Amino acid sequence: MSPKKKDDRLAEYRGRRDAGRTPEPVPGEGPLPRGDDDTFVVQEHHASSLHWDLRFERDGVLVSWAVPKGLPWSPGTNHLAVHTEDHPLEYATFEGEIPKDEYGGGKVIVWDRGTYETEKWDDREVKVVMHGSRASGRYVLFRTRGDDWMIHRMDPPADPDAEPLPESLPPMRPVRRTRLPRDRDGWAFEFAWGGRRLLAYVEGGRARFTDGRGRSVDGPARAGTRLGAELGARRAVLDGELAVVEGRETYLIYDVPHLDGRPLLDVPYRERRERLDALELSGGLWQTAPWFPGDGDAVRDAAAEQGLPGVLAKRLDSPYRPGEESDAWRFVPV
Repeated sequence: MSPKKKDDRLAEYRGRRDAGRTPEPVPGEGPLPRGDDDTFVVQEHHASSLHWDLRFERDGVLVSWAVPKGLPWSPGTNHLAVHTEDHPLEYATFEGEIPKDEYGGGKVIVWDRGTYETEKWDDREVKVVMHGSRASGRYVLFRTRGDDWMIHRMDPPADPDAEPLPESLPPMRPVRRTRLPRDRDGWAFEFAWGGRRLLAYVEGGRARFTDGRGRSVDGPARAGTRLGAELGARRAVLDGELAVVEGRETYLIYDVPHLDGRPLLDVPYRERRERLDALELSGGLWQTAPWFPGDGDAVRDAAAEQGLPGVLAKRLDSPYRPGEESDAWRFVPV
């Protein structure tokens, strides 16, 4: 490999990559292409730690920052941005799987792309207006120390009706009953797993947990990290429990009281479950728990066969009432 040249802006990029081992574009030395300095791309990078790579076309390269929690959705929160090596312009369309033993190993997908306008650009501050399908508005990146920067949204929230995730949400609780409801058509039935009740708050590809009283707890570390990565940039509160299923500790998810900036507390149980199912959350350490509208006897028999403690009956039209013990949810032991 030739020595690094002072004016070779891609020397560091090439030095970290072997063109024979990675699918990433690795251009040779030579004059840089010239563009209009108006293209940006955000790539979701499932490396050892999920992050988003923000890249702006400038002077023949993509000037790049790694943003661990993604772009801030409102001006109320700044996010860390780590300045990384310049990338070639061809990287703006790159999607693929970087081998795990290579630099940046993991899956890369294009999260958004578009055009931008420059309001200010120097060594300490970059102020731009972005025009993308998911990322749009005025942002400023400002240097703090070393290669660490912060990114701030200067415009109001793109979705003014969006709400932040609650800090804590005590879960809704069932009452105990000895029999299943008579009107089965108005109810859905779930297995009672006998596990530890946990709510997961997922934002920026990370998850934190609270317990059955709404108190912060460590939660399942590996499941939290990977669950956050699966949801990516989406924000959600998930209700479930940590239980042993087939010999493995699994986070079983059975409700979604908050999703994509919208509280779903007043949304009927049936619709919340349908939205949860649409997320397709399924991994080695977590699963979306099944639910069975109108099929209580079969669920009770299956729970007894599996040695589970009981069945949960939930009214299809029931809202989510944090911290309440409600007759709209009933625990029936087997």
